[in-house]
Amino acid sequence: MAHPQIGYKVQHLMSDLIDKYFQDHLALSQEEANDLHLKYYREYGLAIEGLVRHHKVDALEYNAKVDDALPLEDIIKPNPKLRQLLEDIDRSKVRLWLFTNAYITHGKRVVKLLGVDDLFEGITYCDYASEKFYCKPHVEMYDKAMAQAGVTSNDNCYFVDDSYINTRAAQERGWHTAHLLDPEDPEPSARAAKHQIRSLEELRTIFPHLFKSKSAANGSI
Repeated sequence: MAHPQIGYKVQHLMSDLIDKYFQDHLALSQEEANDLHLKYYREYGLAIEGLVRHHKVDALEYNAKVDDALPLEDIIKPNPKLRQLLEDIDRSKVRLWLFTNAYITHGKRVVKLLGVDDLFEGITYCDYASEKFYCKPHVEMYDKAMAQAGVTSNDNCYFVDDSYINTRAAQERGWHTAHLLDPEDPEPSARAAKHQIRSLEELRTIFPHLFKSKSAANGSI
């Protein structure tokens, strides 16, 4: 949701912390840690799920040393253009709901730093505190989001994500889905969803009925 360069920086910092966690707790080399990290991401959608399933890692300890250890205050700043876009969504037609694979502390921290935390009605997050938890792209996670947001029909769900596998799962489920790519991202060999965007402002074009106005802010989000 932040500027692409900011998202890119956070993503790389998080990847480094995850690899370091793999190295420190599983006694792996940097290359081995990176390979296992990618393996678990591809299989489960989230590295922590593989760690908990196969290595009995304490998910909350992992969260403290990875997500909550990120220096987000130095990277993420309030985003007025994002706020303008979200404020222009017609609340009589849709509810704004956060849906994240992060733990609740990280999810709330990010939207607060962006200056948009007050615009969302709720959040569905990966509950690391549970004995058994699910994350996107598992069907149980999408079921959980719908139940918590009070939605019963897949046709009433609109979803934006920068993850290929999460977006594809939502599309296959029947949600109205947009895959968000950074401007620098290569074109995927096959689209994850019907809609593929490189700026959140494009949501005005693909879902015009959800906005109070068609005018976009200058620049991209």
